Amino acid sequence: MPTPLLRSVHVHPVKAMRALATAEAEVQPWGLAGDRRWAVVDAADKVVTQRRHPRMALATAEPLPGGGIVLSASGRPPLTVEVPRPSSTVTVDVFDKPVEAVPAGPEAAGWLSAYLEGEFRLVHMDAPEHRRPVDPDYALPGETVSFADGYPLLVTTTSSLDALNSLIAQGDHAHEGPLPMNRFRPNLVVEGTAPWAEDGWTRLAVGEVTFRVARPCGRCVVTTTNQFTAERGKEPLRTLARHRRSDGRVIFGQNLVPEHTGTVRVGDEVKILD
Repeated sequence: MPTPLLRSVHVHPVKAMRALATAEAEVQPWGLAGDRRWAVVDAADKVVTQRRHPRMALATAEPLPGGGIVLSASGRPPLTVEVPRPSSTVTVDVFDKPVEAVPAGPEAAGWLSAYLEGEFRLVHMDAPEHRRPVDPDYALPGETVSFADGYPLLVTTTSSLDALNSLIAQGDHAHEGPLPMNRFRPNLVVEGTAPWAEDGWTRLAVGEVTFRVARPCGRCVVTTTNQFTAERGKEPLRTLARHRRSDGRVIFGQNLVPEHTGTVRVGDEVKILD
């Protein structure tokens, strides 16, 4: 078996918008620097994702020095959004959990409302004290996360994707495969492991940073969304439901919590510690 290596690194500046590949990223206690620090909320201040609005996959947020972003999407003029001044926060709902965030200006709200055809605005998670706690059933004291679904990072492996695509090819929706890795929106992609080897991981080191494996990642309808067209199909959920279930959920990938800060780089050696 070859030495496992970090194949790619991905950040999502705005939760649910297009993922961006990067050669390296700083690992902070609550996730990769710049990953999911922004989110879109509806008129009720609930965070919205591709679950309800698959067209979010077609919008891009390019990061700027200092934490700002440039929003772009087909049919819309680009919009530069600076980090809002932390004068006051609003309470937003992230999967029924209250989180404090700072709203961006009306220009960003207008851009998003026109693109998503509703009433929406952009919010930013500015200060460490506004981070959300990780699920206490799977967390150590003090572990936090930004606007990611539940954990600071997600790791997947190319061998498991290959194995999944082989299973999809044998099913009744084979025409939907093979699926690319972007369906799973990972932060770290590892190559050089056996298929499903990540099931047995509890700690790993990627370059200079070590991580605790919190739990397998439960998958939702977002994985059925083509990240280039926003169209939806049946896979991979249909095949995962038949072959990859844990605690009543269909799973793919592992949720990670950093044990310390540092930098991860494409090509880093990945060591399975436990």
